[in-house]
Amino acid sequence: MITALPDTHPLATGRTADSALVRAYSGDRPEKTPVWFMRQAGRSLPEYRELRVGTRMLDACLDPAMASEITLQPVRRHGVDAAIFFSDIVIPLKLAGVAVDIVPGTGPVLEHPVRTAADVAALPALDPESLAPIAEAVAITVAELGNTPLIGFAGAPFTLAAYLVEGGPSKDHIAARGLMHADPEAWDALMTWCAEVTGVFLRAQVLAGASAAQLFDSWAGGLSLADYTSRVAPASRQALDPVRNLGAGNRTVPLVHFGVGTGELLAAMRDVGVDTVGVDWRIPLDEASRRLGGTVPVQGNIDPALLSAPWPVLEAHFRDVLQRGTAAPAHVLNLGHGVPPDTNPDVLTRIVEFVAS
Repeated sequence: MITALPDTHPLATGRTADSALVRAYSGDRPEKTPVWFMRQAGRSLPEYRELRVGTRMLDACLDPAMASEITLQPVRRHGVDAAIFFSDIVIPLKLAGVAVDIVPGTGPVLEHPVRTAADVAALPALDPESLAPIAEAVAITVAELGNTPLIGFAGAPFTLAAYLVEGGPSKDHIAARGLMHADPEAWDALMTWCAEVTGVFLRAQVLAGASAAQLFDSWAGGLSLADYTSRVAPASRQALDPVRNLGAGNRTVPLVHFGVGTGELLAAMRDVGVDTVGVDWRIPLDEASRRLGGTVPVQGNIDPALLSAPWPVLEAHFRDVLQRGTAAPAHVLNLGHGVPPDTNPDVLTRIVEFVAS
């Protein structure tokens, strides 16, 4: 059963219901392949760097006017078919009261890593009222976007759990994977907590006006299929439950799941209950669609490294991506990960213009 969105929601008013992005995510291939880029809002844009001077990353995410402006910048510059809400994976942790900061040159760092059952039990609940800056930023953004849809964004439970246990970035996530097997009860409790804060975070964005929602699992590629299926996928499903049946008319808000290095997990990621699966650059889209049974739209998967290649090389590459994307019911052109910080913004604009021509 569909739970109705607010009457003013862009899907309810029809502003974004027939957009190329929403149609593609819903399995209806539009006349033109929609395109947007993960991390399109951020360090590659000079206007972003100018705006961020003197403001710490997490402070920028929680300043509604600034977060909205950063979200809108790539839409103005590139003419992409969607905005992606400017936030950070650890924002729900911070809003819950976890001591976390973004250290320049390092990434998220936690003051007190979560390593024991007692640590998990001490994690604070996320007060929905703390999400007011998020809802405000989304509302401001949606009012400016017109018919361009906004995609809500959240980190998947495993990625949040990995940061919590490791205390910061890690190459192999040994501590997190170790806890998974050494104390399964503590691990399951941690994943439940992460799923709850993720679900509340996503729901706030969707109710405020996001027309789609993407769950981003940065570190799931380090897991075996067995571990992902038994110890991670249930929490990812739980994280999506609060937004799963939100919609207008006969259309629900489409859900997207993306992970890095997750070529062996694609079908399991689909099976948590999403409409579209994002694919990184490691496998071709036609092979990804084959692994997915040819039943769901795909998103991706330009290799970010090729953004610095000569234009003929890049053009040949994304033409190939577009061709292979025809193997799926629908395709949203994107990168296989985020925009590198040193990317020339004009290259992204040129890709968008090429696809639109």
